[in-house]
Amino acid sequence: MKILVINAGSSSVKYQLIDMENEKLMAKGLCDRIGIDGGNFKHQVEGREDYKIQIQMANHGEAIQLVVKTLTDPKLGVISSLSEIGAVGHRVLHGGEKFSGSVLVDDKVIEAIEECCELGPLHNPHNLTGIRACEEIMPGVPQVAVFDTGFHQTMPKYAYLYALPYEYYEKYKIRRYGFHGTSHRYVSMRAAAMLGKDPKDLKLVTCHLGNGSSIAAVQGGKCLDTTMGVTPLEGIIMGTRCGSIDPAIVPLIMKKEGLTPDEMDTVMNKKSGILGVTGGVTSDNRDIEDGAKNGNERYQLVESMLCHQLTKYIGGFAAAMGGVDAVIFTGGIGENNPQYRTRVADKLAFLGVKIDEDVNAKAKRNGLEVDLSTPDAKVKMLVIPTNEELMIAKDTYEIVTGK
Repeated sequence: MKILVINAGSSSVKYQLIDMENEKLMAKGLCDRIGIDGGNFKHQVEGREDYKIQIQMANHGEAIQLVVKTLTDPKLGVISSLSEIGAVGHRVLHGGEKFSGSVLVDDKVIEAIEECCELGPLHNPHNLTGIRACEEIMPGVPQVAVFDTGFHQTMPKYAYLYALPYEYYEKYKIRRYGFHGTSHRYVSMRAAAMLGKDPKDLKLVTCHLGNGSSIAAVQGGKCLDTTMGVTPLEGIIMGTRCGSIDPAIVPLIMKKEGLTPDEMDTVMNKKSGILGVTGGVTSDNRDIEDGAKNGNERYQLVESMLCHQLTKYIGGFAAAMGGVDAVIFTGGIGENNPQYRTRVADKLAFLGVKIDEDVNAKAKRNGLEVDLSTPDAKVKMLVIPTNEELMIAKDTYEIVTGK
């Protein structure tokens, strides 16, 4: 069976077509600037030159129509007809407390996703748009929703509840949900395979570090705790998000600057994090890495803040689990920045973390699963490239086939 994986954003659609017979990636691509002037489409097939065009796409339906047309094109495509697509798997940001796993999409599921739009206003409406577009273009083809929050639904109440008046949880479901769940689940499964252990026997800390970043404590194959909260704003410093701050800062700045709630939300989500600390110059960690090497003190500060927070969260989660067997780095920053891994490993030496620096240096941008640990390390440090699309395809295949 061939599975089409769709990740619909506010103005973009990422896609992959995966053959589940051998889990081979057949094609992938991106529709960008949907509904905005200067639209772009990129289609990639291994062994071929990338196909890139500028094209206006008025809405997500037009974008997905372009994807399907390209996948079945005699010259550009990889399948002869739409009938070869057995199912579509969709990344959906927020499932609230309604979904602890992936589900086959029906009217009740769509209604539940709509109800969660209040918790995920920047993502859920666009995820729904992708689902509806596929329903219209591929009627009768099964669709599966895979939730970013699903993996974290195993958190105990003492880990997910905030110390606010309990009525806010009862009335509005204000609690920690966590995100990047598909990534945390994938890399924790791969870590168990690399270590030759049953996931039930492991205590892991998984670090998904990119423009958006989160850390999770995974005990016995299940999430015990994670850094993101009701929204993806909480936790570690990110590209444009502030991460965890003293909540009293919010009304203080609002009063000082005369900001509305929406404006303050924009400050914390779009103008803070790495971008904020650099004075609005950059949110890209590659710029930070280069600038820090050249002596830029503000960029060096960003690196130190990130490494400090990483160490603090990893150490705290290790304590919460009563130990840790391995620390996993994934995501664009986690996979490609050896210096961060070195600094964190040095701080965690007291736990038994010890890495081979030659192996660590070679692990930069190679896209491979790597055990960085020395033979005498009591706690392993692993680099595992995440593959959320494959995880979505696996869930979709299992739900549709029952295998």
